[in-house]
Amino acid sequence: MNATAKSLQETYAPSSICFGCGPANGKGLRIRSFASGDEVVCEWMPEPHHEAFPGMLNGGIIGTLLDCHSNWTAAHHLMRQAGEERPPCTVTADFHVKLLRPTPSGGPVRLHARVVESTADRATIEASLESAEGKTTATCRGTFVAVKEGHPAYHRWG
Repeated sequence: MNATAKSLQETYAPSSICFGCGPANGKGLRIRSFASGDEVVCEWMPEPHHEAFPGMLNGGIIGTLLDCHSNWTAAHHLMRQAGEERPPCTVTADFHVKLLRPTPSGGPVRLHARVVESTADRATIEASLESAEGKTTATCRGTFVAVKEGHPAYHRWG
């Protein structure tokens, strides 16, 4: 990833405090997702405090990475599908993570996500997490929904 390029989060929600993807959350994971062809990609570097036990990434952190990255994949898709200049604020309706094997925390992990179904206000995303060695260690399938005014998350991206 280009360190100087703006991610989807930095472009569309620079003041977001979301633990997983908020650029404004100094204690969060601050993932950076980028559109790349028909998928959205991310590279993220774990730190020791993200571990479940020495050398292995915590499963809850894995779930957060997949959830937030998939949510931004849906938001980006819905924006493009509607021909809008900004993505709708989307929230997770459901997501199911499969932890396939332990994820080493000694190098960057890579996330890949793509839309597999969509309507005007929701998208179903399939995502995967790969270790630095290139092995898929977790997968996710989830549904992400654009919220309307009146929903508590409606203004969360600023």
